[in-house]
Amino acid sequence: MPNTRPQQITILGATGSIGVSTLDVIARHPERFSVFALTAFRQADKLLEQCLLHRPRFAVLGDEIAALRLRDGLAAAGLSTEVLVGSKALADVAAAPEVDAVMAAIVGAAGLEPTLAAARAGKKVLLANKEALVLSGQLFMDAVATSGACLLPIDSEHNAVFQSLPADYRRNPAASGVRRVLLTASGGPFRATPVEQLEAVTPDQACAHPNWVMGRKISVDSATMMNKGLEVIEAHWLFGVPAEQIEVVVHPQSVIHSMVDYVDGSVIAQLGNPDMRTPIAHALAWPERIDSGVRALDLIEIARLTFERPDFDRFPCLALAFQALRQGGVAPAALNAANEEAVDCFLSGRLGYRRIGDVIAATLERIGAMAVDSLEAVLAADARARSIAQDEIRKRSQN
Repeated sequence: MPNTRPQQITILGATGSIGVSTLDVIARHPERFSVFALTAFRQADKLLEQCLLHRPRFAVLGDEIAALRLRDGLAAAGLSTEVLVGSKALADVAAAPEVDAVMAAIVGAAGLEPTLAAARAGKKVLLANKEALVLSGQLFMDAVATSGACLLPIDSEHNAVFQSLPADYRRNPAASGVRRVLLTASGGPFRATPVEQLEAVTPDQACAHPNWVMGRKISVDSATMMNKGLEVIEAHWLFGVPAEQIEVVVHPQSVIHSMVDYVDGSVIAQLGNPDMRTPIAHALAWPERIDSGVRALDLIEIARLTFERPDFDRFPCLALAFQALRQGGVAPAALNAANEEAVDCFLSGRLGYRRIGDVIAATLERIGAMAVDSLEAVLAADARARSIAQDEIRKRSQN
């Protein structure tokens, strides 16, 4: 490795599971990486612990009261980290001239603006926020192309596809011989649960993922397979693949993270233990490879890998995502917004598990046509879809 200064990294969403895993990888390679900024919404205590350990130049919170608590903690520790507040500050630390790479790990639509700011500033964008592409696919990819940003996927599935494609795929996809992109899915906690029993699913049951440790919202998305549906839309934009060439395969062991099928009959797959530090380390060091802290894969110990077709009766959210991708326009943004609203109400006990898909379907039916050719238009479409979804939730509320 050349003797250069460490890369300066901003982590958007530092206190979430992706942010924590990113900091773990960074800490293993202090000669390569240094933390420029850490951000969170209101978890001041956890962010303080991270600041004490990694000593960033900036820390950003979304909540004023939490920011005051963080400032007091930093002052007591004698740390000079500057505390900022609000969405503008998020965009600023993502686009700052000193920053080399941005880990975009804020969950949901809230991550769109700072991630887009990083892309427009030409940064190396490590994309864990799939909603950025779901909401604003063409707008986001245009920003990457215009600025010359380096876009690297962090979702284990897209990172696996990235590793399995030819290096020059985006420059000349027609000559690549790619027939299909196969996204694998664990099937979540309800893969084998009788469909009639899903009416009684609780938030704690939906959040008990068999393979991955994740936040509650993304855990519910995994249970409904909306997470995979959003990944289908993300794959379309990342790799320029139409819906007809994207398939989902249920693979309960979560060892094969995704595959690419070629016209000559070859299928290239990326395998590894289910640990997000692998794709994080791959993207941080790309095109090199570094130790991630993940133990080596033992295929003899695993012994068996199995595959199933997804059941759309069990997972209607996956079918709705394919519908939204084919529909295009405002539909993907509406899908995401309605899902966020419905999942939030499910987690708070105000909406039944099986009603999540009903709310999304009704929102897609009502949204109509809206342009999504600017950030303002994307945000307006998102707000309109949330309003419709909230109306649909009220019709189905358990309270």
